[in-house]
Amino acid sequence: MSDQGELFPLPPGSEPQAPLATRMRPKSFDQLVGQGRVVEVLRELTRSGHLPSIVLWGPPGSGKTTLAGLLATETNARMVSMSAVTAGVADLRKVVAEAKVHRRAGLRTVLFIDEIHRFNKAQQDAILPHVEDGTVTLMGATTENPSFEVISPLLSRSRVFRLEQLNRDELKQVVERGLAELGASIDEQAMDALLEVARGDARVALNGLEAAAALAGEATIALDHVERAMQERHLLYDR
Repeated sequence: MSDQGELFPLPPGSEPQAPLATRMRPKSFDQLVGQGRVVEVLRELTRSGHLPSIVLWGPPGSGKTTLAGLLATETNARMVSMSAVTAGVADLRKVVAEAKVHRRAGLRTVLFIDEIHRFNKAQQDAILPHVEDGTVTLMGATTENPSFEVISPLLSRSRVFRLEQLNRDELKQVVERGLAELGASIDEQAMDALLEVARGDARVALNGLEAAAALAGEATIALDHVERAMQERHLLYDR
């Protein structure tokens, strides 16, 4: 479980030890790539000052965690994040107790639950009354259809937004920003390979790019560097 600071590190270049995917996490809606329709609606919600509980449903690397963090930041809320894989009812109770204290001081708490579909019914039931009374604003992220994985009472009190896999052009924009951050270059064949293997996942693309750049050193990133970095020799494109 962590506070908002982990989701939004210092600006690029200030934490060289952090993975590239972390350093490149957008710090504003303007820096986001893709998800145009969803982002437009979410921006309107932040401008209105009314932030409902939200479930973000989409494939890995589509920006669920980033969007949740931006929503908290844009509404001046305190954000606490947890993974449904490791958190339990005791963790939820602790968050709720802290949220009540902050609420009395006029500060909203956004509770971000990654992989919310991994919470069982008892765990989801435990958070429901605190979503109902506004103690916490829920931000759930899931790769699974929430209609089947999130209990109906919780789902009915949330807005569901479907995120799409980044298309090739959008993913290329992400990689080009990563290249600028690294001060690296890549040849066309290597770029094609990286985009193909990443399959719309920005995090996979940036992690692969960082590893390939390390292998290339001062040289231009080539196909061999990408293949070794991604540990996938059988790339799904015509060589």
